[in-house]
Amino acid sequence: MRGMTTDTPSKTTPAGSALSLGERRSFSHVLAEWPVAALIASVAMLAAAHAFETFGKLAPCTLCLKQREVYWAAAGLSLLAVALSRTAWSDKVRRPLNLILTLAFLYGAGLAAYHAGAEWKWWPGPTTCAAGGAAAAGVSADALAGLMNGAKIKAPACDEAAWVFAGLSMAGWNALISLGLAALSLLATLRKGPAR
Repeated sequence: MRGMTTDTPSKTTPAGSALSLGERRSFSHVLAEWPVAALIASVAMLAAAHAFETFGKLAPCTLCLKQREVYWAAAGLSLLAVALSRTAWSDKVRRPLNLILTLAFLYGAGLAAYHAGAEWKWWPGPTTCAAGGAAAAGVSADALAGLMNGAKIKAPACDEAAWVFAGLSMAGWNALISLGLAALSLLATLRKGPAR
């Protein structure tokens, strides 16, 4: 039909191309608005962790809580980057803030890999959360009475995986996700042009 335009590109994607034109545009848009995407990813990871704790009754160990701190920091930094991207300083702060996000997610990946390695017994976990106690079972009246009488609380062990899917624990999955977020942060850092 004459006079009508379509969003379909006139050129076809060569055979074997990894991404179509639409996918490249979407990916480019994600990188352009990376602080927003990083904020969404951080909040989603925190929500998932809290859901496992609340609904799955999986109490977090010390290393689990430290991994959450990385996402809290990344969420705060992303929120700052989003706010500053709407100012005159946008072009000056985009790359440094994306680079800091890269480093934060890399640190999170390292921490999660350390935790997963402790679960696999490749190296010892921190002495503050060694095996021997499982608070994930819940709180009983006997446990409360024991606390009132001075009994010590046994925290969940960092060297025992509480949940495993496809051969990886939550820490293992977190390491992969954090590494992916670090890679995307680095791509956003290296991206040319303004963040908008």
